[in-house]
Amino acid sequence: MLIKSAQDIPSSEITPESVYHERRRFMTGALGVAAGALASAVAPGRADAAAGDGLRARAPAGMERSAPAAWWEGKFESIKPVEVGGSFYTDEPLTPYRDVISYNNFYEFGTEKGDPVANSGAFKADPWSVAIEGEVDKPGVYTLEDILKPHTLEERIYRLRCVERWSMVIPWIGFPLADLIKRFQPTSKAKYVEFLTLLDPESMPGQRSRFTTISWPYREGLRMDEAMHPLTLLAVGVYGDYMPPQNGAPIRLIVPWKYGFKSIKSIVKIRFTETEPATSWNMLAANEYGFYANVNPEVHHPRWRQDMETRLPQTLFSNSRIPTLPFNGYGDQVAGLYSGMDLSRYY
Repeated sequence: MLIKSAQDIPSSEITPESVYHERRRFMTGALGVAAGALASAVAPGRADAAAGDGLRARAPAGMERSAPAAWWEGKFESIKPVEVGGSFYTDEPLTPYRDVISYNNFYEFGTEKGDPVANSGAFKADPWSVAIEGEVDKPGVYTLEDILKPHTLEERIYRLRCVERWSMVIPWIGFPLADLIKRFQPTSKAKYVEFLTLLDPESMPGQRSRFTTISWPYREGLRMDEAMHPLTLLAVGVYGDYMPPQNGAPIRLIVPWKYGFKSIKSIVKIRFTETEPATSWNMLAANEYGFYANVNPEVHHPRWRQDMETRLPQTLFSNSRIPTLPFNGYGDQVAGLYSGMDLSRYY
């Protein structure tokens, strides 16, 4: 899975905000065919949907990478584009591809934001399998091909909010977690879903660091109704291309109304449980990281206020500091999951 380093990507290959909005106007019919052709020429980071009813974000030209396995061929050519104005879309400017792939928290590769892209060269996502365990009628170890084969991939443009107060807007490629859950038929005892990340210190130097404070492998969990919510996504790509190692290849979770650490990367195990599973950051510092981790501007982290965020990329000429919205702006869709709960206690 080859990918250029961030410093090798010229700024000319990153879609400017102004170009993005020109593409939006084209897709809604405000511009003609000639203007659309011009926008395509100057905006390699965007591509319009075939029928004009959605958008498809792509990696900048020249950034294409080899597929991790032969059976992927053609899988990314039939992606369902995001529906403009729909539940899985925001018209906020996309975070440039360069920032998405080079500014990451993935402690398996190191604790600094640039460590994942710098230290993931030895990571291999092929072959890959996912174990399905616990309170489920169809347990087993399934190859990634088995996992993905029945599902149509689709694009979703979601906000990503880190508990460290930075945020992005990212076009993911994946399919609903609920569709996978239904296939394996959880029993009536299944109240939660637990996820585990790959444990491979040889290719993940952060796992073998003498300074690590995390008990590996990294683990996360959701309540069953959260896992089944339509917004919850299993992602296998970003910007219309395969998922890079530093972003969680080959398959990761996206839960857009929760802080980013809930969206576990490089999943190798999904376990259905009757009781709430332990989660890595909660195990490490329960007073700082709750099980639910819903974006809540009224509940502050001990070291960071949560009512404001910095939308990346931050420059000298942009006002990238914006208010944080409850549930990261998805409250209309998910607030009902927590009706009657004290969200300052169940944080």
